[in-house]
Amino acid sequence: MTAESCLDANDMVFDINEDLEGTTVVEDDEVRVEAPRSGMEFDSMKDLIAYYKLYAKQEGFGVRTQRTRKDDEGRPVYVTVGCARGGKYNPTNNNISKPRPTTRTDCKARVNATLSKNDKWVVTTVENLHNHITVSPKKTRFLRSHKHLDEYSQRIIDLNDRAGIRMNKNFYSLVVDAGGFENLQFQEKDCRNFIDKARHLRLGKGGGEALNQYFQRMRDRNDGFVSNMDLDDEGRLRNVFWADARSRAAYEYFGDVVTFDTTYLTNRYGMPFAPFVGVNHHGQSILFGAGLLSNEDTETFVWLFRMWLDCMNGRAPKAMITDQDRAMKSAIAIVFPETHHIYCLWHIMRKLPEKLGSHAQFNAGLKTDLQTALYDSHTSGEFDESWGQVIAKYDLHGNKWLQSLYEERSFWVPAYLKSVFWAGMSTTQRSESMNAFFDGYVHSSTTLKEFVDQFDNALRKKVELETMADFNSNNQTIPCLSHFNIEKQFQRCICVGSLEKGLKEDIHISQK
Repeated sequence: MTAESCLDANDMVFDINEDLEGTTVVEDDEVRVEAPRSGMEFDSMKDLIAYYKLYAKQEGFGVRTQRTRKDDEGRPVYVTVGCARGGKYNPTNNNISKPRPTTRTDCKARVNATLSKNDKWVVTTVENLHNHITVSPKKTRFLRSHKHLDEYSQRIIDLNDRAGIRMNKNFYSLVVDAGGFENLQFQEKDCRNFIDKARHLRLGKGGGEALNQYFQRMRDRNDGFVSNMDLDDEGRLRNVFWADARSRAAYEYFGDVVTFDTTYLTNRYGMPFAPFVGVNHHGQSILFGAGLLSNEDTETFVWLFRMWLDCMNGRAPKAMITDQDRAMKSAIAIVFPETHHIYCLWHIMRKLPEKLGSHAQFNAGLKTDLQTALYDSHTSGEFDESWGQVIAKYDLHGNKWLQSLYEERSFWVPAYLKSVFWAGMSTTQRSESMNAFFDGYVHSSTTLKEFVDQFDNALRKKVELETMADFNSNNQTIPCLSHFNIEKQFQRCICVGSLEKGLKEDIHISQK
């Protein structure tokens, strides 16, 4: 077999509707681009390159600018535009057992052009013969020089990314809109590259200035204030983290358990807010620091967690409650390997209607039986048995969502978490913190600038509520329900809010 015959073995099997490799096929309604020839003139080098790209796309090869020459004033006066497979392959990989593929064949197909005295670009020499097989015009969309992500597609990708739509679905929406893969001039990888560059923090008008002013104001009056900014390669802001002295001090006392929830403000108001939250001795939500994120992938979470951990002097929490986010789970395993990671049960249970609502018996026993297995099981063994009975009773063996939940049951099932200290927080308690924390300060049309301006007001309100709780705890008592000395000891040692909560639980138990 000759080298020429095995240049493209895949061409031996092709669809009857596919054009043969190496042939030029032009639709009836398309105008054929004239082949380059000496003496052709163009108004600019840009026009010359645009013409040659059209010709190359028609003929089935890629294009690159191989050489340019400038005059003393730095103005281009000579250019060589040729086949992208021109030039020789110079291997840089020393591992001969794993040679890297190359497209270079030292192809000589090219045009040379010079800038004339009347400022026209004139083609001087032409070589149209290739030393390799060209591709079908339908496949030129795979060649780098013919890829083009238009503004319409960029906008759709960006909007879908803001809405949290995964890239595979994001890209496929464009495929459907275009009527097929073959009608797009780009691939999914090109969309990923675009969105990676676009995923800087979308601040909006005045947002960046508001952040800088807030940080400067906090530094001036708060010696313990810490802030970090993550910039992309072009110097644009991607992610931000900050924590004030009060948050850092509070973490020293109440940092055993932390909830991390990016959903509240992001879902309700489009605010990419990521707070670290705990509870104080009054059972009130307290802020341990916060971030503004451009993206919710593993790399971004790792950056934020490391900034926060460094701010807290390297002391990781004993337990962390989050939603069921894979990127978040991976980041926690990397940055907090010794921390007990738990999924928020509230997030899981609210998905029941979405995932199982179509089941004929969802409201006729299935939902109740699942809740009974979850909340009434006192040991892991009891839960496993009850769960298996529910799966069998309602024929749910093929439900992938339930299968994945069961595989990760140690992350969310109460019977598996009895040994974990939660500081009064339950796994059903999403960042309720954020509902109470920002309601009244953030609304559906709040801009980032307004949010930053209001953030300080929300913090002050929280401090005032804590001060009031301290006052009430020192000046009020909750009457004991019994004559036992142990209850009187609790009355003296525990703040009013915690004692009141404990007594309510005693009453609830005694009434059962």
